[in-house]
Amino acid sequence: MNAPPHPHHGVENLCAAGTNLYERALRDGAVKTDEAETAAPCLLSFGLLHPVVDDPDQLEPVSPALALHRLLRASGTRIADERRREERLATLFEPLMRITGSRTAASDPASLRLLSGTEQINGAITEATAEATDELLCIQPNVHYSGPRGETAQTVAMARDQALLDRGCRIRTLYQHTQRHQPLVAARYEQLRGDVAARTLDEVTDRLIVIDRTVAFIPAGEDGRLALEVRHPALLTYFTITFDRLWRLATPMYPQAVHRPSLNGVTPRQQAIAALLVEGHTDAVIADRLGMNIRTARVHIAKLATTLGSESRAQLGYLIGQSGILDRERPRSRTQEQEPEREPRPGPDRPPAPED
Repeated sequence: MNAPPHPHHGVENLCAAGTNLYERALRDGAVKTDEAETAAPCLLSFGLLHPVVDDPDQLEPVSPALALHRLLRASGTRIADERRREERLATLFEPLMRITGSRTAASDPASLRLLSGTEQINGAITEATAEATDELLCIQPNVHYSGPRGETAQTVAMARDQALLDRGCRIRTLYQHTQRHQPLVAARYEQLRGDVAARTLDEVTDRLIVIDRTVAFIPAGEDGRLALEVRHPALLTYFTITFDRLWRLATPMYPQAVHRPSLNGVTPRQQAIAALLVEGHTDAVIADRLGMNIRTARVHIAKLATTLGSESRAQLGYLIGQSGILDRERPRSRTQEQEPEREPRPGPDRPPAPED
């Protein structure tokens, strides 16, 4: 019966059979050639055994000190070869990296990276946040704070965000109006210390995190378990301009809350619902876009109908148009007017903000 093939390994991972046979050869002065070729052929490959001059059937061991010196010298030669190869590669690519072009940046695989799974996503965000020196911009839709996943994510984010604030960075977050009184959101701002502010809108985009305007994270799937890490300058510029414009339109929530006034008995939330009603959206779509459950949306629709004296859905749309509640532009709050917009610190990888 043929013996199983000897496993492949390096000299630094000498197998047990080879170690035992080499030790015996050192003690006895020699071992049988047939035994070594069968049990530990690696000793011959590594030059730890060699034939006895006057007896080919015997193998004697090479001194461990001599074998070590020879192996280290071979290793040093390989390292020197690799360093020379690195130098040649650096010399080749150094002038090429100075060449810029639209195709180069767009095709760079490092500008977009797909992240899979909550652990990998949180790890990438934590790593990027740990390197932040300026600011974190964030859009959080209502769905992110619902259920156990939202609570778990919030626990991870708290320590990460507080460390960022402790380094002198700032955090700006946009929510939907429906989150102004969410216990989980309120608890966040009761605990955070530093330059942190939050505002709200009727509707926001899907989740967005932009760190130092050099890296962004956006969803890449509907279940929240895939995300895209973005470092493409053009996309980062688009994300930050979008955020800045939404921020200027939003209502302050923290550190100083601004209460939106009602118009002729119609609350701001009902105004938002009215705008979607006249566009012909269903109750389910309205609830989803405004971050509320469908039952709450229907309660507001019923109150709006009562306020305007409507007896049917069709009549409600007509009365909304006649009431003029959608024609009135919401005045900007004093807090919004007074807050200065801080310019980001320049950096080698930060794209310049284009003029509006």
